[in-house]
Amino acid sequence: MRLQKRGQTLCPRSVPSFCTHASLKFMPVRIFLFLVAALSLSAQGLSNRRAPSFSLPDSTLRQHDILDYRGTWLLVDFTETTPAKCKELSVKLEAVKKKYGVKVNILSIVLAPPETQASVAKLVAETKMTTPVLFDSSQVAIAYFKATPQNPQFDSPHLFAINPNGMIVKDWTQPSTTGPGFLAEIDQLITGSPAKK
Repeated sequence: MRLQKRGQTLCPRSVPSFCTHASLKFMPVRIFLFLVAALSLSAQGLSNRRAPSFSLPDSTLRQHDILDYRGTWLLVDFTETTPAKCKELSVKLEAVKKKYGVKVNILSIVLAPPETQASVAKLVAETKMTTPVLFDSSQVAIAYFKATPQNPQFDSPHLFAINPNGMIVKDWTQPSTTGPGFLAEIDQLITGSPAKK
């Protein structure tokens, strides 16, 4: 296929309608829409996949293997021990645990270092949490957040909902966990019914 110059663009001779002036006006719009769609898909890039497997110790050195929680809902909270926003989410998750009992398990994961057994003990005492707090040297966080050398960060708290089949079906960043619809979304996932208004 030979190209010929038409105005400022090179166009294939067999596709002249593509290169008309009117269609070129809409090219930036098409590119913009493509980028918006790509960004919206990448925003959900942490959900809709199999949950990465792990086995991590808690502060009593008891190992918690994710496979032991198959068959129930599992909420995995990547957190820190000092920020108020992390403590607030821990309290909300305790209420979820109390409401659903054995139907839902919750694991909190902290990075060690900087977190220590002492900082976790202080968090547990302040929030009265019964949820196991696991220590990760960053390998699990890397897998869950798809971290790369170009993108090494993650936000906390960050909550992952893993269904009984081991699939991450939803994840929430810190701003999402403070909204009024957050607990209703968890209820909807666990019960399979629409959220109440």
